[in-house]
Amino acid sequence: MKEFGVTTRKRHEFVDITGDVARIVKEEGLMEGTVVVFVPHTTAGVTINEGADPAVALDIVSALKEVVPEDFDYHHLEGNSPAHIKATLTGSSVQVIVSGARMCLGTWQKVFFCEYDGPRNRKVWVQTLGDRKTAST
Repeated sequence: MKEFGVTTRKRHEFVDITGDVARIVKEEGLMEGTVVVFVPHTTAGVTINEGADPAVALDIVSALKEVVPEDFDYHHLEGNSPAHIKATLTGSSVQVIVSGARMCLGTWQKVFFCEYDGPRNRKVWVQTLGDRKTAST
């Protein structure tokens, strides 16, 4: 397993981590298999969505704010219940198929770290599974 950090600057923010994940796939020599991206936080998540137009990520963040309001009668005393709920909606992990040593993402797809309780310093864990390059290949 590999780990890298993400520093967020806003309370709600999507950060494109596709390049970081691709770098690990390359470092690990993964030729064919799967890469798992996991976020070990309860107020952040990870998702795959359009990365060509930054307005898409902004729209998702805005819509989640509407779906999960800040001014609800939450019971959690820390005051970040909306962040926990949003993290549940996006999830804590994604898997991407790797073929020919490259992540198989659609034309517009990127992997995003989803911050819901920032700004913070966060971690992302990455596990590669499958066939690797050998010295003879």
